[in-house]
Amino acid sequence: MDSSGACPHASNAALLAKGAAAEVLLPGDVPAAAVLGHEALREFIGHPDVAKNARHFTALCEGRIPDGWPLRTFATVQGMVTSDGDDHRRLRSLVSKAFTARRVEALRPGIERLTDDLLDGTETAAARADDGVVDLRAHFALPLPMSVICELLGVDEEFRDRLHVLSNQVVATDIAPEEAVAANREMVAVLTAVAASRKDRPGEDLTSALIAAREEGGDRLGEAELIGTMIVMIIAGHETTLNLITNAVRALCAHPDQLELIRAGGADWADAVEETLRWDSPVSFFPFRYPVRDLTVDGTLIPAGTPVLAGFSAAGRDPAAHGPDADRFDITRRTRSTTRHLSLGHGTHFCLGAPLARMETTIALRRLFTRFPDLRVTVPEEELPRHRSFVGNSVRELPVVLR
Repeated sequence: MDSSGACPHASNAALLAKGAAAEVLLPGDVPAAAVLGHEALREFIGHPDVAKNARHFTALCEGRIPDGWPLRTFATVQGMVTSDGDDHRRLRSLVSKAFTARRVEALRPGIERLTDDLLDGTETAAARADDGVVDLRAHFALPLPMSVICELLGVDEEFRDRLHVLSNQVVATDIAPEEAVAANREMVAVLTAVAASRKDRPGEDLTSALIAAREEGGDRLGEAELIGTMIVMIIAGHETTLNLITNAVRALCAHPDQLELIRAGGADWADAVEETLRWDSPVSFFPFRYPVRDLTVDGTLIPAGTPVLAGFSAAGRDPAAHGPDADRFDITRRTRSTTRHLSLGHGTHFCLGAPLARMETTIALRRLFTRFPDLRVTVPEEELPRHRSFVGNSVRELPVVLR
């Protein structure tokens, strides 16, 4: 796997041309597999003999994975994403109440106000720049989902910038071992401090609710599970939506005909969100799943205990599922196709925050392009600096002019 995250779609196409699954090497020469084809991935994710708990990760259990391995947190963090069966249902039920349709819809007015405030700030930053160029990712796409998830979790503002930096380091796949260890330790320390403050001063937030559930139920939520759940929520709750907003803006600016189609009423902003999820998934390869017995996927043998990457960005452009024009950005596609993308997961581990991410991104795009109809990216796509990761799929900066 390319730890630098460069040219992800070209790499995906090369792998996918060889089959729906492939043997790969992870950083540190750890043998692994990737499932890339749409149908193969859908079946693999839902297979009864595929687990999420790292007790099925043979190399980890045998002590062959060092503490500084850049992907170790994805395997060892305790929470919904690394649990199966009853444990998964228990942990998911504790969090799911915050993401019901009613609770998410109740957030809409606040998200709309926050969006407008951030656009005010973005416009001010652009006015102060000599050339009028502003980094839309830093000023708009990042603080929107970060503020929303931190409000949900009860994370004070003083911690937010640092948590974003640490999240970036946790998901980086080219980070040095000592940096990976330090980032994970600091992430745990910061969120432990957040949990302590919520225990002393509980509020109407998810962390307070998790602490209450833990204390009322005794063994319902252990300390490591509490912090692990917070880690997962912070990373998944803002990194994914940050990438989705950034990728959608890039796609629409690069395809003005699609943007005009929305303005003419031939499609809506939700269509643009869904096509971005398929065409340029915010997550490229998500770690990990483990077959509990030897499995063969499209002719590739995946031995029991192998760490497997879910290739969401590759599956989104799989011609076998999305047609010969799968690499074309077309916001009318979902009205003509019965094949849905897998970018937010599938089955029991489908992303709990999917309705919130969709709503945030739809609001962001509508208000951004309504206010700044002439917005354009100032740097060619191939010159935008990529994420240093094959997990997250986006760029690190998005310089634009607003008018």
